[in-house]
Amino acid sequence: MSKFKPVRKAVFPVAGLGTRFLPATKVIPKEMITVGDKPLIQHNVEEAIEAGIEEFIFVTSPSKEALHLHFKQNKPLEAILEQRGKLEILEKLRSSNLPEGAMKLAYQNEPLGLGHAVWCAKELVGDEPFAVMLPDVVVHTPKSKSCLAQMMEVYEKIGGNVLALTEVPKSETDKYGIIDPSSARDNLYGINGMVEKPKPEFAPSNLSITGRYILQPEVFEYLSAFERGAGNEIQLTDSMAKLIGIQPFNGITFKGEDYDCGSRIGFIEANIAYGLADTDIADSVRKLLDKYR
Repeated sequence: MSKFKPVRKAVFPVAGLGTRFLPATKVIPKEMITVGDKPLIQHNVEEAIEAGIEEFIFVTSPSKEALHLHFKQNKPLEAILEQRGKLEILEKLRSSNLPEGAMKLAYQNEPLGLGHAVWCAKELVGDEPFAVMLPDVVVHTPKSKSCLAQMMEVYEKIGGNVLALTEVPKSETDKYGIIDPSSARDNLYGINGMVEKPKPEFAPSNLSITGRYILQPEVFEYLSAFERGAGNEIQLTDSMAKLIGIQPFNGITFKGEDYDCGSRIGFIEANIAYGLADTDIADSVRKLLDKYR
């Protein structure tokens, strides 16, 4: 049994407008766009459930009602599927239901950045460690535990703050939050510092933070200052950086592939990957890919 306080809550920043996917996101929340046969947000929630998360905090906006409803039981639809004997589909539908009271809502009224979105969950998180999961990022781990579950294993051993890391091309560091590693042992890296979207010539490494965080509640003290960083936004990276040296910060390169579904090409690649992993349609997907070579 771990000596560290358990991580029971996860924060999902979902208030964004999804402008890169307009007009598809004019009415439908970006997080409800499907990868495979599930919305982006459901992939993230299922990853959290596998990691032991019990409370799901959506930092949202009033226009995202469809997202909230997705995780509630739809009794009329379930009854129709049951009457028609479509039990396999019924089981898939029920897998999206969250237990009563497990979903919590916080509202972000202005798009002031990821740091501000996380700060909006402050009262619901309280004084305990928590996870942050960016729904734009889908992590496919068909041969291992989910990304957050892998991070939890590390957290239960060493505590502190744990980040998911991915190696990116050196030329693309200006698209990501990049760490300055202080040590490396297998897939575990000590973190000496971090910077948001550095130019390649100034990047301390090519290890990017990949949309998954386990954080201690003290980060809220720094987020509460509302200091602007890159893009004139309140950056989560900046507040985490101020905690380095005060609290342990580590990162892991995880088993699996991550896809940035906030970009059109990342979204297409994720659908190809999930299609090839789906035994019902994998052969057909391969034939389609061959067709367009």
